[in-house]
Amino acid sequence: MEHLLEIKNLTIRFDTNDGSVQAVNGIDLNMHGGETLGLVGETGAGKTTLAKGIMRLTPCPPGKIVSGEILFEGRDLLKMSDNEIRQIRGKHISMIFQDPMTSLNPVMTVGAQIAEVIATHEHLSEGEARKKAESMLEMVGITKERYGEYPHQFSGGMKQRVIIAIALACNPQLLIADEPTTALDVTIQAQVLEMMRELKNKQNTAMLLITHDLGIVAQNCDYTAIVYAGKIIEYGSVLEVFKKHLHPYTEGLLGSIPNMAVDVKRLTPIEGLMPDPTRLPEGCAFHPRCQYACKRCALEAPEPVQISETHYVRCWRQHEEVKQ
Repeated sequence: MEHLLEIKNLTIRFDTNDGSVQAVNGIDLNMHGGETLGLVGETGAGKTTLAKGIMRLTPCPPGKIVSGEILFEGRDLLKMSDNEIRQIRGKHISMIFQDPMTSLNPVMTVGAQIAEVIATHEHLSEGEARKKAESMLEMVGITKERYGEYPHQFSGGMKQRVIIAIALACNPQLLIADEPTTALDVTIQAQVLEMMRELKNKQNTAMLLITHDLGIVAQNCDYTAIVYAGKIIEYGSVLEVFKKHLHPYTEGLLGSIPNMAVDVKRLTPIEGLMPDPTRLPEGCAFHPRCQYACKRCALEAPEPVQISETHYVRCWRQHEEVKQ
């Protein structure tokens, strides 16, 4: 089965006065049509940088895609002209940005913002674009009578629904959702995620879901990629990553979540902080925080070890396990 999205050895840097920020460091990733992949990691791990790289929205300067390929349906997005990539954005690949409060134009009605995307990509008349925009509002649970209202007249949850309507207006094959529920309270989070799941299934859209909430990943994703210091350090199906995880960082992430079935007095945090991306440590970037680190971890970065057809991990402990 051919991949919908294939990322090969993607490296992104930001050259600043303080040094070169190594944001994404050789990421490889594949997605098929209709599947949902959860991208998990701490703040600063490189998740949003990767998403913006796929969309060709890396700010340049200071950002620069140093190497790699991003193949969408076999075509390299990095080799496309500005005009070609504009035809892809919104129609074939859409993105829901992190903060619904700042993602909408405050001086345009919400209906006009949805209709603009439809008119641009589907070349419909103003009346036809409006009609489809009204149906998109209804689809995300907002009455079409609110077409002429402005973003400040909507709550945070409603604004996020409008952004989802804009992202899905042209039935994209791939939806990138960058922490789509971060700014929302828990009950609205659940409603928005349920709605995204229904719309995704209805339109058979593939989704790259960026989050640091493992509960959201467990409920919504088919596969999970754990990101640390700009690299995918563990990848597998949700079951493999949650039940058969092998990287110490994944172990730490899951260990820091309260478990209702286990009686413990304290959670187990991961010691230390994410490394400074302008001065990443030699070898495995996680070794200064790892309880299992050995001398080799500080000298040499581990290559991925294939555990199963869908599960791989970057850790020297697993290299030793495989040898035995």
